[in-house]
Formats: sequence, C-alpha cells, structure tokens
Amino acid sequence: MVTEVVSSPHIILASSVNIDLFLEGALIGLLIAAPVGPIGVLCIKRSLAQGPISGLVTGLVAATADACYGAVAAFGLTFISTFVLQWQIVIQMLGIVFLVYLGVTTFREKPATEARGTISGRGLVLDYVGTVFLTLTNPTTIVSFIAIFAGIGITAAATYAGAGTLVLGVFLGSALWWIILSNGVGLLRARIDHRVLGWINKLSGAIILGFALVLTFRVLMQ
Repeated sequence: MVTEVVSSPHIILASSVNIDLFLEGALIGLLIAAPVGPIGVLCIKRSLAQGPISGLVTGLVAATADACYGAVAAFGLTFISTFVLQWQIVIQMLGIVFLVYLGVTTFREKPATEARGTISGRGLVLDYVGTVFLTLTNPTTIVSFIAIFAGIGITAAATYAGAGTLVLGVFLGSALWWIILSNGVGLLRARIDHRVLGWINKLSGAIILGFALVLTFRVLMQ
C-alpha cells in the first residue's frame, strides 16, 4: 500500500511568501543599519577600544531597536507611530541632550582605562542602556521604515505570521551588518596604541557632537 503525501498549494504559497518577507526584511535591516551615524561611530570606537564584543553589543541593541520600529510599520500600529511622530520634537530634543553628553564624555575619555582589553558586565549593561536610549530617540527611523516599506510595496503584512517574519528579517539583516562591522574593526585593534586611541576618542566625540548639531538644526527648521 502506497501512501501519497500531497502538499497543499496554500502551504507552499504561504511558505514562499514568508521567505520573501524574510528576505525583504533582511534587506530593509541592512539599508537602515549600514549608513554611518552615531551608533556606527560608537560601534567602531568601542570595537577598537574595548574589543569587538562591546562593539557588537552596541550594534545588536541598535538592531533590536530597528526591529521594534520595523514592528510598528509591519503590524500597522498606527497609534504608536502617530504618538511618536506627534511628540517627535520632544523626543529628538532628548536625543540631542544625550548626544551632547555622549559626545563630550567620549571626547574627554582617557584611553588608558580601555587598554586592558576587557570590559565588565556592568560596562556592557551601560553600553546597552545608552544605545537603546540613543536609538529610540530617533523617531525619523519610523519614517524611514514606512518609506522603505512603501517603496518595496509593503504597507503592513497581511497576517501576524507575515509581520513577525518581516520583523525577524529586519533584526537579522541589521545584526549581520553590526557583526561584520564590529569584527572587521576589531581586527585592527592590535595595531593601535594608546596615543591613537586617544585621537580616536576625540574624533569620535567630535563626530557625535556634529550629529547633535545637525539634529538641532533639523529640529529648528521643522
């Protein structure tokens, strides 16, 4: 007796759609993460000063925040996006204040304490909290997700499973970029001495302050 196993065309179609959504989400995650902004500068600086693990933690937090904003767009959570966009000036001002603080402390940071090559669990927690706050105070990320979704032809996923697949793709696509960046920069770490680390701190702090200045100008022009 031969038992034939017949795959339902609906199951095959759903699987194909989910794979497409996952790949589209991964592409979106890469597009959002790749441009060098304050998080990218922090990832590079921490990878050089404290090792690739610290840089990777910074990047993965950013990937998590990207996935949260992606979920707002994918699930069509208009009440969240509306609230964030209505209060975007206040949120951006908080982000500016934090960027100024981060830029000043990074500029003044001494490389001598970073040369030990290790970072404590407390240091990783502080990196995590600071990066979460920095990433979530950029409400324009929601606009970026909505614009990219519209450009690809996605307004909101038709099902919860599809939306979840899309968000997973966003996270993994963004995480892939941060893994590549932190480990790539980490390879250069052994060639950098204390003096160069000092200049990297000053340059990173100046760049972060520059981002704060640009964001301030954008807020004033709104």
